[in-house]
Amino acid sequence: MVWPTRIGTFVRRMPVLILAFAVLAIAVAGAVHAPAMAQEQPQQSRGWSLRDLLFPRRSERVEPPQDIQKARPKPKKKPRAPRPPEEPATPVVEKAPDARTVLVVGDFMAAGLAEGLDEAFAENTGVRIVVRSNGSSGFVRDDFYNWPEQIKSLIDTEKPAAVVVMLGSNDRQQMKVGDVREQPRSENWTKEYERRTDELGKAIATAKVPFLWVGMPAFRVPKMTSDMLAFNDIYHKAAESHGGEFVDVWDGFVDENGAFVTSGPDMNGQPVRLRADDGINVSKAGKRKLAFYTEKPLLKILGLAAPGSVAPTTAPAGAPVETPAPAAAPIVIDRTQPMLLSDPALDGGTELLGAAPPPKANPALPGERLVIEGKAPEASPGRADDFSRPPKASPATAAASDTTTAISP
Repeated sequence: MVWPTRIGTFVRRMPVLILAFAVLAIAVAGAVHAPAMAQEQPQQSRGWSLRDLLFPRRSERVEPPQDIQKARPKPKKKPRAPRPPEEPATPVVEKAPDARTVLVVGDFMAAGLAEGLDEAFAENTGVRIVVRSNGSSGFVRDDFYNWPEQIKSLIDTEKPAAVVVMLGSNDRQQMKVGDVREQPRSENWTKEYERRTDELGKAIATAKVPFLWVGMPAFRVPKMTSDMLAFNDIYHKAAESHGGEFVDVWDGFVDENGAFVTSGPDMNGQPVRLRADDGINVSKAGKRKLAFYTEKPLLKILGLAAPGSVAPTTAPAGAPVETPAPAAAPIVIDRTQPMLLSDPALDGGTELLGAAPPPKANPALPGERLVIEGKAPEASPGRADDFSRPPKASPATAAASDTTTAISP
């Protein structure tokens, strides 16, 4: 049959027809819209359609210029923390050849004290600080380091003018007494500890060198603080028993209630950090404060004047200390007592109780004369109401003139 054949041919040619119709539709649409786009004004507003959304015109496309890049926001800079003010460098002063040596001995606390003393006497050419400390030493472990024996050789080597001792922060441990290990601060432990501290004081005194024994400060651990208080009593006794002086620094490292403080006033009264985070070691300001307590008695031993006196602390070694001039004699000021209306002399108040009353014939009392007759009592010499001519001499002036007359030839 012819009809089915034609249908099959039409179906085979369907894609070609569809493509032809599509091309024709595009061409017609371009011809129709081209004049309309040419006639449109840029400023003329018009509506939009679905075609504009799907196929925007080239004139409506806004593209950024190729040579202009979008400005990227700059990242904000974090504010820098303010730097703490730098401490002025301590000037290095060359010590004099005959400078006197101060020997500082002890444990790690003594090493910190020596740093503070070195700073305190940095500009003093007549004083040299020498530290011979052992950080882990103490009186308990004399097998590790025996201070009563070592101090003799140290004094012979350094030949110090004074010795400063600060020792005991490592001694809160068992002590071997004979063949027994005694617990800290037990009866036998305390007796042996007192004996060993006494030996150190005796060894320094035998060398005939004046010495200072600096006590321990408070620590963060309460038990350690109580032990240091007991140790300080032993050190105080050992120092004074052999002619030394005990330096108590306790109040400088506690608050008004006697409790441990990490921060507190320095030697100038400014709040600073005195102790490290462990509650044991001392900061730089704390070391200088330890030296502040030790400085005054040390100057007295060395024969140098303390700050604020006549001779400065930078006096050369061996310089004599000038004695202050005697104070001038006090100036005698002649003062005239004012007249008081309640003066007992006006109404006879100077008479004893029970004395015979004065006669009443005439108002004899100065007070009665002032009230009844209007006559003031006789003025004291030099008072404002003394109108006598020539003026009467006051008792003090008269006494001075008599003394001058007696002395003159």
